[in-house]
Amino acid sequence: MKKIEPKEIDKNVIRLIGEDWMLVAAGNREKFNMMTASWGSMGYLWNKPVVMVFVRPQRYTFEFSEKQNGFTLSFFDEKYRKALNVCGTVSGREVDKVKESGLTPYFTEAGNPAFEEAVLVLECKKLYGDFLKEEAFSDQKIVDAQYGQKDFHKMYVAEIVNAWVKE
Repeated sequence: MKKIEPKEIDKNVIRLIGEDWMLVAAGNREKFNMMTASWGSMGYLWNKPVVMVFVRPQRYTFEFSEKQNGFTLSFFDEKYRKALNVCGTVSGREVDKVKESGLTPYFTEAGNPAFEEAVLVLECKKLYGDFLKEEAFSDQKIVDAQYGQKDFHKMYVAEIVNAWVKE
């Protein structure tokens, strides 16, 4: 992987996150989990390049993202769609997602899990986190459609501290 500055990311982030999907991975060398996500954003806030990632509290990855100050986002070519489907449909509590997905984890210098098959990896440091709140929604239809169980996501705003692209 070749290290780049976050401002050098030249992908359409709406397509990258919403259509191509990403793996959110948190934990350490001893224990980690990853989950497929298609909700999030990337931009510039507080004079820093940032991502906003949303994780429901019942997801196994949530436990790791709460314990760690950092996490990674890994993006893949279409040929890894099946692996991303596995990581988004089974729980790491019950299944070895690494084995089932066929992905190859590695760890950054900071100890965050990422994947060799990724075409883009973002290493992120949490700056802010809070749960979405029903009373803050301007459009109740979103709550009705997405949060029938009232299991609101926790939103993390995180600084992109490292970025790598496949050479």
